[in-house]
Amino acid sequence: MSSLIASSSSWTAYLILTLFLASMIFISVVSRRRSSSLGSYYLSNRGIGGWMSAFAYGTTYFSAVVFIGYAGRFGMSMGLASFWIGVSNALIGALLAWLVLAKRTRKMTINLNTSTMPEFFEKRYNHPKIKLYSSAIIFVLLIPYSTSVYQGLGYIIESVFGIPFEWCVMLMAVITALYLFTGGYFAEALSDFVQGIIMIIGVGLMLIFIFKADQVSGSEGISKLTNMGFGFFPTYDSSTGKLIDSPGFNLIIMILLTSFGIWSLPQAIHKFHTIKSNSAIKKGTIVSAVFALIIGGGAYLNGGLARLFFSDGAPQNNSDLVITNMFDLANFPPALLALVGVLVLSASMSTLAALSLSSASTVSIDIYKGYIKKTATDHKVKSLMRVLCLFFIFLSALLAILKIDAIVTLMSLSWGTIAGCFIGPYIYGLYSKKTTSTAALTSIIMGLIVTITLVLIFGFTESPASSAFGAVIKKGISRAPLIGVIAMISSMIITPLVSIFTKKPNTSVLKVAFNFKEPAPDDDPYYIENAEDLD
Repeated sequence: MSSLIASSSSWTAYLILTLFLASMIFISVVSRRRSSSLGSYYLSNRGIGGWMSAFAYGTTYFSAVVFIGYAGRFGMSMGLASFWIGVSNALIGALLAWLVLAKRTRKMTINLNTSTMPEFFEKRYNHPKIKLYSSAIIFVLLIPYSTSVYQGLGYIIESVFGIPFEWCVMLMAVITALYLFTGGYFAEALSDFVQGIIMIIGVGLMLIFIFKADQVSGSEGISKLTNMGFGFFPTYDSSTGKLIDSPGFNLIIMILLTSFGIWSLPQAIHKFHTIKSNSAIKKGTIVSAVFALIIGGGAYLNGGLARLFFSDGAPQNNSDLVITNMFDLANFPPALLALVGVLVLSASMSTLAALSLSSASTVSIDIYKGYIKKTATDHKVKSLMRVLCLFFIFLSALLAILKIDAIVTLMSLSWGTIAGCFIGPYIYGLYSKKTTSTAALTSIIMGLIVTITLVLIFGFTESPASSAFGAVIKKGISRAPLIGVIAMISSMIITPLVSIFTKKPNTSVLKVAFNFKEPAPDDDPYYIENAEDLD
């Protein structure tokens, strides 16, 4: 694929890319000393400050899938109305999520001496098998998620810099593996902070140049889109005559999926495990909301302007081409194209690091130490986690290079399925002493059943009778956002309902879990009461 950057002026673009990669390598070197133990490697001794925690949360939230895929797809179909997805992500997915979840997650995980979501489920509900089931779900479903991020990242870097797709993917895999292997979560948090700054600068400059483009011309473009029927308020009419195919309905579904789904994704919740104190949480709450508004709002606003560049609908059949073609048509200068490329690279690498660490922890802490060898030392578990991080990264990179359609198709379900399995047990587990282990386990199992059932129902009812089974499944999965929302709602209903009719939880466990007095208990090996504020 040819590069968007002309060869005569490519040196500035490659300089920006080189400086970014060099900074990631530098972080891997300086953070090595902060990963000497399991607690420091995976939780950074619960000593991360508010700013770094907020940036880590935000950069994990937004990846190439948002900047390239979702922004282009929903910008073309909804116009400026897609901007409300980014706003909702900031208000619900960041601000409200921190207000509702952060403080209780931090304190409860300290009380119960847990470091992963499956481990939290096991001790909160006093049920040994729930950890195994939840670990398996996380590991299996995070692989296609990570693979899709690599693919989106590879395409944007290839289109901007002209580097072959395969080399893009492998280079990013090596850099991510390097700083994650050497520095663990502290390296991830520090790199997220740097990447977050790049993302803020990149989004700001991107919007300035997009609005200055001849196709937009500032407020004229907003007025033009509004007159075309693609303004900030979408229609509920559709070409098929079905409500579920209308822009308005799909906007609501995407707001619910992306804003509430993050509430129970292990790679995001992990940030609440590592934050230093309640005062850091207060700071992180505001910072994360502002960050999400800038990044999410900026990404979707940029995508919402797409129809001004493609009035003939040229790239509508491939949403991955919308954003990159916009940059080309807007005549972005080479340095800005490079910065936007690094912006997407930053968003994706931070997400990939978080996914890798979460997946590796489920196998090393939850499965290996939890079931296979309970006497394993922390040193051995940490070593295994490091190796598994490498395995997860390069497996995802390999699948991305192979471009396996089944992996990409499955990814569209992974976010909603994980949220549909865990959101009820997690939220009710934090707030209600009446929530039972049977209810939590039922929700996890029903999340899978609801997802599979709805894929088949939508696939068979919306496909021609002569369609092959593979085509039916793809058609069903095309409703993944709606399926994810239904699964999450089911979890929030099933969990309290089953709790009414099942055996009440162990009161001694609840007494420990719901003790919110400070200071934290001394028996938590990951907690340092007077830890250095790592901002």
